[in-house]
Amino acid sequence: MVTPTATHCPYCSLQCGIDLARGPEGTVEVTGRVDFPVNRGGLCVKGATSAELLDHPERLTTPLVRDAPGAPLRPASWDAALDRIASEIGRAQRRYGPDSVGCFGGGGLTNEKAYQLGKFARVALGSSAIDYNGRFCMSSAAAAGTRAFGLDRGLPFPLADIPLADVVLLVGANPADTMPPAMRFFEEGRERGARHIVVDPRRTATAELVHRHLQPVPNTDLSLANGMLHIAIRDGLVDEAYLARRTVGFEAVRRIVRADWPDRVERTTGIPVAQLTETVHELAAARTAMILTARGVEQHADGTDSAQAWINLALALGLPGRGPGSGWGTVTGQGNGQGGREHGQKADQLPGYRKLADPGDRAHVASVWGVHPDELPGPGVSAYELLDRLGTDAGVRVLLVAASNPAVSAPNARHVIDRLDSLDLLVVTDFFLSETAERADVVLPTTQWAEEDGTLTNPEGRVLVRRKAVEPPAGVRGDLEILRALADRLGRGKFFSTDPWEVYAELGRASSGGIADYAGITRDRLIAGEELFWPCPDPNHPGTPRMFLESFATEDGRARFVPVTPRPATERPDADYPYLLTTGRNRGHYQSGTQTRRSPSLRAAAPDACAELHPELARAIGVADGQPVRLRTRRGSAVMRARLTPAIRADTVFAPFHWSGPASANLLTSDALDPISRMPEFKTCPVAVEPADSGSRDGGERRSQHSVAQLPA
Repeated sequence: MVTPTATHCPYCSLQCGIDLARGPEGTVEVTGRVDFPVNRGGLCVKGATSAELLDHPERLTTPLVRDAPGAPLRPASWDAALDRIASEIGRAQRRYGPDSVGCFGGGGLTNEKAYQLGKFARVALGSSAIDYNGRFCMSSAAAAGTRAFGLDRGLPFPLADIPLADVVLLVGANPADTMPPAMRFFEEGRERGARHIVVDPRRTATAELVHRHLQPVPNTDLSLANGMLHIAIRDGLVDEAYLARRTVGFEAVRRIVRADWPDRVERTTGIPVAQLTETVHELAAARTAMILTARGVEQHADGTDSAQAWINLALALGLPGRGPGSGWGTVTGQGNGQGGREHGQKADQLPGYRKLADPGDRAHVASVWGVHPDELPGPGVSAYELLDRLGTDAGVRVLLVAASNPAVSAPNARHVIDRLDSLDLLVVTDFFLSETAERADVVLPTTQWAEEDGTLTNPEGRVLVRRKAVEPPAGVRGDLEILRALADRLGRGKFFSTDPWEVYAELGRASSGGIADYAGITRDRLIAGEELFWPCPDPNHPGTPRMFLESFATEDGRARFVPVTPRPATERPDADYPYLLTTGRNRGHYQSGTQTRRSPSLRAAAPDACAELHPELARAIGVADGQPVRLRTRRGSAVMRARLTPAIRADTVFAPFHWSGPASANLLTSDALDPISRMPEFKTCPVAVEPADSGSRDGGERRSQHSVAQLPA
């Protein structure tokens, strides 16, 4: 065995450290890195099997083009594929304007690729039409954190602080399934006597391990948090000295939550008053305590306000900035979910969390890029709004998709697929033929995680180095090379480097002085093994593992309370759709499943989609465990195998979102948007549940209606 390369897992936001090496037989072996503080050698099943995809027979190794609608994809040369893309970009922009060409990115891109994609949209295309799939993940928590604290960093403290908390309230998160190596931080806390409480409509693997499980009606988190704050005020548990010293705006919140009296909240959420009261008293009495939220709170049409309600509770108890072991944070999900949203993929954003609408921010970034500020477009629309307008005169006509699979991951997926099919040209860069790539006119094969250098940022704001460990297959190019080749054809190539470390250095200059300041996190410091957290404004700065200890990132240094109230759901159960659907992740799969459904080990462990039903609900509709069940909402239907479990509420159905075709959960989900974050309503919608004829399903997979020519192995 050759000396292994120290790098990081390609899946969730933990970015666990791994050692990767090729053996004498050519096989690639993965082991956990014991020296990396996040996982200390531990890996989940996804990380342990991640090398299975490096030599996968379905790997794309040549560009593919479709000569006409309905024609099969066929192999093509790089020059032919790139020339076609550049020609179609020029045609669309001459006819419809700069914003007729857009980019849709992903939270799995390295910092350099995310940065370069945002720069490509603004400098090479001159287009405002860019957003990314992280809008479907972290946007509500980001908006709430920014309103309260002046900035968004998922965890404003290191993961190592979790064991220091005497009480942890975990809301809408299931790390035991979604990021198992993180559970060691919770286990260490419980071993020393900490008390943990989970809020979740399902009794998840995480909820099984804690001291108390609160099982509310889905999408009642805002009422629950406001009700707990009502109790804290009523019972004299508010930290008045902290409020006076470090916050503003509490009186408006105090008035608002008077309406959320405990009996009313019990009727809304289903959580008994006694449990509400006991939970609040435990948080308030603890020497150290933290509230952690995740997608269960945030993926709603009121996700920003729901996350804000939990921040209000944390502030009222004096937790953020108190010190190690206390605070509020949100658990990022995607592989580079933190770094991917900091450097310009969002429609309104420039690197370092700078704003496109701010003249000073535009001037700074334009000077780094070597262009005039007036050349930069203004803010664009959010991810779903971009997808919703594809192919229309007011929308994008040519779309470049990188590291994303919106045909599976977007809400109201049937509508999104129709919009993708209406494009003049769809271009997808990927290493497998995803469901979105199957519909593309041009597919460009890219490098995988182990075949490239770059950096990523985990939920703590820790910047990590991804190292190249193996050579990519012949004919495959990296995303930086692809963007440069397209920029060359558009006459803007001089602005784009293909060297990831050159791009990273430029990112540091562009972010300098911004909220997410990477200027001091240099390549040399990272390669030397320093543990560095942003903001880090200069090479002599130690970085910032813990934020808000002295002040918040607001003009006056004080955190903001924001009054929020529940508002009616966009859809309510009725006689036709009497139950509630909630969606989420399966332990063995990840995101849209493009990678994990191709892993032999992971597919064997979870071969198809299973809808979780309470046995009482199953008896009422006449479905037995393992039988196919049809889920119907106002947007469509999906067929999955029923899994009966008392761990879910009897009025709720859970469906995983990793599968495509007839088993796609996002054929069902609502595209109602949060007015602030533009997050779609993924987590809750009314659903009908009924038996399905076993002949109507095909294992949850189907090929696209678009044909694909026989591809070389």
